[in-house]
Amino acid sequence: MRGFNLSRWALEHIPLTRYLIAALLIGGILSYQGLGQDEDPPFTFRAMVVRAVWPGATAVQMAEQVTDPLERKLQETPYIDRIRSFSKPGETTIILELRESTPPAETAPAWYQVRKKIGDIAATLPQGVIGPFFNDEFGDTYGSIFALSGDGFNGAEMRDYADFVRQQLLKVPLVAKVEQFGVQAEKVYIEFSSKKFAQLGVPFEQIVNQIATQNAVEASGVLVTPTDNLQVRVTGALKSVELLENLQLRAGGTTFRLGDFATVRRGYQDPP
Repeated sequence: MRGFNLSRWALEHIPLTRYLIAALLIGGILSYQGLGQDEDPPFTFRAMVVRAVWPGATAVQMAEQVTDPLERKLQETPYIDRIRSFSKPGETTIILELRESTPPAETAPAWYQVRKKIGDIAATLPQGVIGPFFNDEFGDTYGSIFALSGDGFNGAEMRDYADFVRQQLLKVPLVAKVEQFGVQAEKVYIEFSSKKFAQLGVPFEQIVNQIATQNAVEASGVLVTPTDNLQVRVTGALKSVELLENLQLRAGGTTFRLGDFATVRRGYQDPP
């Protein structure tokens, strides 16, 4: 007994064969035109890193007093597949992974629940714990990298222009995020002359406290009137290097100008 012969059947049913060929050809053309084409196709990372720091704690203290409470709370998160943790002296790292079947639309709500649940127990962690910090932006990719340089411009001017460029790039269609790298934080340095400072005869901490107190932000009260409540603000905040140099300090019953005993300059955080 011979089996089914496709060629023989096609020759005996030529009109039907032609119809099937035409239908498959048209369907293939329509499917190709509707095929998704994306230079950077979207994909969802179903992982998050939770990190907390406790300076001075041992690995056992981190595991028992920080990692374990966080893990127990994180087990309540929906769609959780696996939780891994690594504890070392002063630091703990927890990696959460969602199930592969998690719908992409449910990933962001799941991470919101993680932040919410950790926030609920953050106050119960030991005093001195810094964090926890969250990182779920593994899917960020960079399509273009630009470098800015300018002869004759200082760091502050370069940073201001970089901020302007960033704002303009965010207005470009399909641009979702613009990151800046290499930006150095500005600081004000006060360098005392050892010889002049020795003439004051006062503890160094006393001078530091006077400088810090000058710029302290504290509530000064509210002036209540029949029509308005007016906030009372104290003036004298240090807003420039010149104001800091002219700051009047008291030591040993005498008043002196900070700029007479120290060099005040604006610089950048070291190391950068």
